[in-house]
Order: sequence, then structure tokens, then C-alpha cells
Amino acid sequence: MRTQSPPIDPPSDDKRWRIVNATMRRHGYMPRALIETLNSVQQAFGYLDEDALRYVSAALHVPLSKTYGVATFYHFFTLKPGGAHTCVICLGTACYIKGSADILQALSDHFDVKPGQTTADKRLSLMTARCIGSCGLAPAGVMDSVVIPRLTAAEAIAKVEELVKDGHG
Repeated sequence: MRTQSPPIDPPSDDKRWRIVNATMRRHGYMPRALIETLNSVQQAFGYLDEDALRYVSAALHVPLSKTYGVATFYHFFTLKPGGAHTCVICLGTACYIKGSADILQALSDHFDVKPGQTTADKRLSLMTARCIGSCGLAPAGVMDSVVIPRLTAAEAIAKVEELVKDGHG
């Protein structure tokens, strides 16, 4: 097991890199720690930027192409900073059949943001999920980590407006 220190310095002096380094150190800077390390970066910084991907790649001796491939393959990793609030609309079969695509379109139109993007003012990220595991509550969404059951387009817009109004992020 490799127990050396990382081959390069972190991208910045930000103290959050200590958390990331602890994750890599715990795994002996072995390539098998890639997913857990990327998760540590995302938890610490909120997303994976190019500097973070390059640093993790070098520290774990993993080709940058593999690091980037893992970061883009798994839907829970994001390469862009998110908004102050997040709205995730489930597009799983049960939710889709019950109209989640229409809800997503209504939110997209109302807030002028495409799915997978963040509004220009950085107040809202509109995301989709293949399934959130709440099929009995279809159509469902997740707003700032709270599952909202049996959504309608009007309810979704109202709930998101409440989240992003002045004083809430």
C-alpha cells in the first residue's frame, strides 16, 4: 500500500483540502480511492472543478481522462457550482407517467433555466433525476433536500418561488 504524500500541492490554501487529503491518505493514495475522493471534494466544495480533477488525478496516480470519466459518468457529481437552492424533478417512470415532464417544462419556462443548469442570478439549480425512489408519491420532486409529493406545475412554481424569494438565499 502506497502511503506517500500527494505528489503535488493542493490547488489552493483552502482548508477544505485537508478533508480531501485525509480521504486520500486514509486509502494510501491508491487509485481505488477515486470515487470516494471525488465525493470528498464535492462535499467540501459543492462541485468538481478542473483544478480539483487535476489534483485528485495526480495525487492518486490516475489518468486525468479516467478521473474526468468517473466524474461525468455518475450523476451525483457536478462540474459546475450550483445555485443557492436546488429543485430536482423526478423523471422516473411513475413520475413521468403522472406528468413530471410537464412540471419540469413549466419550471424551466417560468424561471428561464434549462434542466441541469443554474439561473443567471445563481439562486436556483433545476435538476432532474432518473428516480428518487418515491414512486408512490408521483409526481415528486426534491426541493432543498425535502421530497415534495404529488406535485402540479403550479405548486412546483409556487414552492420554488417561495424558496428563492428575497431573504431565502
